[in-house]
Amino acid sequence: MVVSTSPVATRVLIVDDDDAVRRGLEFALDVAGFAVETFASGEALLARAPPRGRLCMLIDERLPGISGLETLRQVRARHGMIPAVLVTTHPPLSLREAAAAAHAPILEKPLIADQVIEAINAQLDS
Repeated sequence: MVVSTSPVATRVLIVDDDDAVRRGLEFALDVAGFAVETFASGEALLARAPPRGRLCMLIDERLPGISGLETLRQVRARHGMIPAVLVTTHPPLSLREAAAAAHAPILEKPLIADQVIEAINAQLDS
């Protein structure tokens, strides 16, 4: 398994409406050395205190309420350019283009823990 490349615990904010996905990602990222916070919606993430420290967001595109991409836009409008990875199944070209413009790679479900960790580390190193 790939591990966090950061000497200081990096926080990962997971936003996914599927409880099983959130728990699975939380476990895998915790084992890899990340500090993890989970949220069931974009609105729940936006309602939290402003993010601080070294962090990356892992956001499902298909959320109840506002989309993952819109969540990303709103967080960045409030708090600056926070690294992020979008997650979805079968992303259309328009989403791929919008994610690329937002400097947020897309990972397709089903997720593989090592790929998620590598994508997070790549975002943190860019």
